[in-house]
Amino acid sequence: MDSFAISLLFCLLCFSASFCSGVMQPKMGVCYGELGNNLPTPSESIKLIQKLHAKCIKIYGTNPKILKSIQSTDVQISIMVPNNLIPDISTNQTLADEWVQSNVVPFYRKSKIRYLLVGNEILSNQPNSTWFRLVPAMCKIRYSVKMFGLKKIKVGTPLTMDALESSYPPSNGTFRSDVREKVIKPLLRFLYRTKSFFFVDVYTYFAWVGQPLQINLEYALLESTNLTYTDPISGLVYTNLLDQMLDAIIFAMKRLGYPNLRLFLAETGWPSGGDPDQLGANVYNAATYNRNVVKKFTAKPPIGTPARPGAVIPTMIFALYNENEKPGPGTERNFGLLYPNGSHVYPIDLSGKTPASDYPVLPKPESSGRLWCVVANGANKTAVAEALAYACSQGNGTCEPIQPGGKCYLPNSLVNHANYAFTSYWTQLRSAGATCFFNGLAALTSKDPSHKACKFPSVTL
Repeated sequence: MDSFAISLLFCLLCFSASFCSGVMQPKMGVCYGELGNNLPTPSESIKLIQKLHAKCIKIYGTNPKILKSIQSTDVQISIMVPNNLIPDISTNQTLADEWVQSNVVPFYRKSKIRYLLVGNEILSNQPNSTWFRLVPAMCKIRYSVKMFGLKKIKVGTPLTMDALESSYPPSNGTFRSDVREKVIKPLLRFLYRTKSFFFVDVYTYFAWVGQPLQINLEYALLESTNLTYTDPISGLVYTNLLDQMLDAIIFAMKRLGYPNLRLFLAETGWPSGGDPDQLGANVYNAATYNRNVVKKFTAKPPIGTPARPGAVIPTMIFALYNENEKPGPGTERNFGLLYPNGSHVYPIDLSGKTPASDYPVLPKPESSGRLWCVVANGANKTAVAEALAYACSQGNGTCEPIQPGGKCYLPNSLVNHANYAFTSYWTQLRSAGATCFFNGLAALTSKDPSHKACKFPSVTL
């Protein structure tokens, strides 16, 4: 056994004390991101968070202004070790001690710091060399937390659904083979011995928007009244997509010998807007989803999931604000419960005490009930031209209408031709497995790209 493995084993064996006291109560919080140049001050933000009746917040770092502003409140807080520090901390206990002493110790006594997350979605956005340093870094941070007597803090790390290689049906939930032995098993062992949580970010929006023809929208919004899915292996009956996704994680942990690790839903949400062609991103859907999430996870007695009926699952809604400096598609900047001026995107009460009937009625967005496959916002033009050529090379007369003289040739632009080619390719060949993806260059939309004499093909939702 090499020195790295010995160090890791030592970390996992050393800390088995429980920080848990009393019975867990339903807890609903909000993620407080700061990627905006027009956001309220931390002190103003904490007041807005309290008005939302959030029990806890998650920040993506250790901003001392936020930590000072939250002092003497009842709001619990989750803080985060930056991703870039993980490799160094994993091999340097002194560095871990210094980080905790500087970023946590000065604020711990006067604030309710309860969760210390090491990195953010490491398996999704970091090189694989960092993956294998994750648990050693967690061990060293945990050692520092113990050494400084910060007894109420639990150490964890948030992962996403891409930690699984299989999630359907839920009973077939299985962690990825490339991380299962060297990352996930040590992580689960660490969480079990320290009585922490498996923190997971789950968005039914992304699952639905990737397969809107296969997944019912109301099922993804936790709004379905008569649609159910029965797992053919477990026999468990599901009434919403979120339960399916959470149970896939539960079954994956069980498959590795950890059937009882508690879940913490570290992020979930639905965008209220985005680029004009972004499917399903509107205020009505966002309000429906997030209000249903609040209702589900603040219920008394707790509802849990089909695999864990009655379980308490602490939950964080993403996010507090619409953040105008977030990169990526427009939806990324429109997950907020609040606008930067502090006003509500839509009314919501995170305590769960406001009945749905007390909220003002929101108009349902108009929908044609049809889908088209078009160029994604911000797609690289050179790559789009190559994808256009590919789509037109597949036969079936896919691109005949956009050839010179064709009824869809004008306007003679890359986007117009690609929109037609992508849609034509997808609608004709999807029964054979074609998708509206094109290496991330395309996206489904319910906004008709047709123009003048050119009627684009479409698929009925």
